[in-house]
Amino acid sequence: MSKLVIREAVREDAPQILEFIQELADYEKMSDEVVATVSDIEQTVFDEQPKAHCLIAEWEGQSAGFALYFYSYSTFLGKHGIYLEDLFVKPEFRGKRIGLTLLKRLSKIAVDNDCKRLDWSVLDWNQPAIDFYDSIGAKAQKEWLGYRLTGKALDEFAE
Repeated sequence: MSKLVIREAVREDAPQILEFIQELADYEKMSDEVVATVSDIEQTVFDEQPKAHCLIAEWEGQSAGFALYFYSYSTFLGKHGIYLEDLFVKPEFRGKRIGLTLLKRLSKIAVDNDCKRLDWSVLDWNQPAIDFYDSIGAKAQKEWLGYRLTGKALDEFAE
């Protein structure tokens, strides 16, 4: 029996998913930005028409990591893509190819669903992740700048 199992998340995983999100935020030094609740995860990932999807990695039966993603769309390609919002492996499980396996599974989901790209972002200081992504053939999109409208600015702009 394989030590690693990658599976689709189920509603009962919502508390674990939120725990992974918090651990990722801690690692990224963004803990104060997490306001999601278990109920939020249940509603957005597990409702009848989910807007996000999640894979759970288990190592010898223990929750080891996750990949949370959603479908995007490329007007240039005329096809959907997948945007990987979060990829996280707990520190004690790193070095076991769990992150690589999650990305491979996500790539297979993309190909099986006729998606033509898989996108994600990485913090510019996260050199271990950057080195890993470079090693699998991913290309940094340095010509594009990410923008975000959130909080009070979003509310005011929407008026």
